[in-house]
Amino acid sequence: MRHLMSPLDFSVEELDQLLELASDIEKNPKKYAHACDGKKLATCFYEPSTRTRLSFEAAMLNLGGSVLGFASADSSSAAKGESISDTIRVISCYADICAMRHPKEGAALVASQKSGIPVINAGDGGHQHPTQTLTDLMTIRSLKGRLGNMTIGLCGDLKFGRTVHSLINALIRYENVKFILISPEELRIPSYIRDDVLRANNIEFEEVERLEDAMEKLDVLYMTRVQRERFFNEEDYIRLKDFYILTKEKMELAREDMLVLHPLPRVNEISVEVDDDPRAVYFKQAQYGVYVRMALILTLLEITV
Repeated sequence: MRHLMSPLDFSVEELDQLLELASDIEKNPKKYAHACDGKKLATCFYEPSTRTRLSFEAAMLNLGGSVLGFASADSSSAAKGESISDTIRVISCYADICAMRHPKEGAALVASQKSGIPVINAGDGGHQHPTQTLTDLMTIRSLKGRLGNMTIGLCGDLKFGRTVHSLINALIRYENVKFILISPEELRIPSYIRDDVLRANNIEFEEVERLEDAMEKLDVLYMTRVQRERFFNEEDYIRLKDFYILTKEKMELAREDMLVLHPLPRVNEISVEVDDDPRAVYFKQAQYGVYVRMALILTLLEITV
């Protein structure tokens, strides 16, 4: 039985197979419409979510399966003090696979060690968000035709942004990938990513504070929001929340084939006027998330169509 805690749980070859399957699902949805008949997905979300939870639910429903679960810790027995280990043991009696989001780093890993069913980490604190990373990889691969030989700009909250940390870990395994890390001093990438991931693997990267200084060099710009829920005080959040706003004027500095991605939700870091730019693919990215999660469910349940 396999779980997904990190994008690194799959080899590059397995990742490519998963993305191929997701691509086939996109092209031939009817072929997979009954692949999970009789199967149940449990969504255990101890933290708010729109896209991740609903896209997991849409993925299972598209495969012919059904869904049960909870959308906040308050509506589960966690509010009574039940441990994650006990919760997952009970869930294992009811469902065939579980997607779990939790504010504490490592919570999904603890669950996987006690679970009788595959567990998917749907985000654990500021640590990992592997299914968002799979979505990001599919978006880039589908629209660029490759995952190597490119320069990727990561902009905004690089300190707490689990989507950024997961994406860096996944992309360094492809050839000739360079990063430009765009953030204010207070939200720079953590040292364990800078030293243990980028420098340790001899990955080319530079850190800049101004978005304008990076635009013309990028194949992909990955925008992130400044996350209020990760801050210890409101003053720091208010000071930094509008540090980067992507506008039409800034987009004029970029290459004609640059892609703009965003894991969403957007607050105000991308002006709505950018939505009409064909290079803005963040809503398409959300759609790719359903295909990728469908492929992941099939892979972990070992269902072939």
